[in-house]
Amino acid sequence: MAVRIAPTRLWLSTRTPTSRPLTSLPCFRCLYSTSTDAPPPQVLSKLRTDLKTAMKARDTQRLNVLRALLAEITNSSKTSSPIKDDMALLSLLRKRIGASKTAVEEFNKNDRKDLVEKEQEQVNILEEYAAGVKTLDVDEIRSAVKGVVVGLKAQGQKLPMGEVLKKTIGPGGALEGKQADKAEVVRIVKEELAA
Repeated sequence: MAVRIAPTRLWLSTRTPTSRPLTSLPCFRCLYSTSTDAPPPQVLSKLRTDLKTAMKARDTQRLNVLRALLAEITNSSKTSSPIKDDMALLSLLRKRIGASKTAVEEFNKNDRKDLVEKEQEQVNILEEYAAGVKTLDVDEIRSAVKGVVVGLKAQGQKLPMGEVLKKTIGPGGALEGKQADKAEVVRIVKEELAA
């Protein structure tokens, strides 16, 4: 008795007979992820909108300052300490202001009035943005530091400056998460410990 084998069909296409048509497959390119990162600092958003305004107004001095500042912010985002909040941006602005003021002094020594005017204009623009960063008042910082000093004295602990700073601006400190200028906090802590 001979066994008869039915010929089988070879599927040459990539689809199987039970698969759905290609048009109904989900589009993975359309999917996107969202991040839970904090929104950018307010001053950074203002810098970007002012850059567009300076481009439209053809204000080259402001445009050059803003481009350099945004480039520095972008470069810092690739380092271990990116600019994530207004206080880090304020620190960058103060650093740039200090560098420009030093340049003004050097240009004055060398009698370069044209460069002095240019750098002074840059300082004015940077100070305008530095003034836009909201920080705690000196009185609020002083009251927080006094509270920490009184608390440490009540516990009978020594009052080294590092310990007071840790209890003030460190994790769980009185000024944690608040917009307090650290240089101002250090100055006030020194004053309170000297008193």
